[in-house]
Amino acid sequence: MSGATTTVEKLVEKMGLTNLTPEIELSDKIISFYDVNRPALQLTGFFEHFDVTRVQIVGNVEQQYIDGHLDKETVSERFERIASFGVPCIIFSRSYQPSAAILESCRKHNVPCLNSAKTTSDLSSEIVRWLKVQLAPCISIHGVLVDVYGEGVLIVGDSGIGKSESALELVKRGHRLVSDDVVEIRKVSDETLVGSAPAVTKNFIELRGIGIINIRTLFGFEAIKDTQPIDMVIKLEDWDKDKEYDRLGLTENYTEYLGNKVICHEIPIRPGRNLAIIVECAAVNNRAKKMGHNAADELFKRVNANIANKL
Repeated sequence: MSGATTTVEKLVEKMGLTNLTPEIELSDKIISFYDVNRPALQLTGFFEHFDVTRVQIVGNVEQQYIDGHLDKETVSERFERIASFGVPCIIFSRSYQPSAAILESCRKHNVPCLNSAKTTSDLSSEIVRWLKVQLAPCISIHGVLVDVYGEGVLIVGDSGIGKSESALELVKRGHRLVSDDVVEIRKVSDETLVGSAPAVTKNFIELRGIGIINIRTLFGFEAIKDTQPIDMVIKLEDWDKDKEYDRLGLTENYTEYLGNKVICHEIPIRPGRNLAIIVECAAVNNRAKKMGHNAADELFKRVNANIANKL
């Protein structure tokens, strides 16, 4: 599992921020925590419990306080101290233009000063949402991730069992590939895992006997997707005649990644089985269960009712 970080440079690019201190290098400014801080109390001179690891956002309230209640010397002194802690960056919302004294303090301590046209609440929520994904605990597993009818289906199994071939057939049937061979899984909350492809293998599928193919080139942009929440796991395995496989689905089986449990179905492989259709059915059935319809429970109730009528 990785201790993920990102850079201010990537934040600026993603959020479309304006760099007010272009002489400061952004690529080496590390962000390691997903939340943000609005330095309202710091502007009053209170620096106890100041979280210096967070992105600092100066919103409309702070801007009004700066302009209406602080003289130039105090503004300079407060921002001098904020910047001296080495915060990742300071962002002003609503296209606010900080004073020369503020910019000078940022330059002195090599802290990027940025601004955005967005409102404070919109800017904060977008940054937190993006950073949560970027900085989430992350693992890499061997598998294939496909978006099937809006359900994120992670297909795992031994090498050569047919994961990539199944993904290709699903793409041909109109579904979208997220990643083949290696899937990066990030825990963005206690309920949600998000999968993506490593940059080096993005959009590619390996087919034994043919080689590497580019899904985006062959099938277009509608056949690929950058990220996808993982809703279920399909585990492919060779058919074992001595093993009892679930035939009703009355109980759910789960697998665990990063402490989050995900529904898992073991699918035995035999010649002639259409794996793409099986995966599609599993995805639709999973959606139906989320909406309150469980076919196994319905059949169970019908059988019990039929038995009761005969007694």
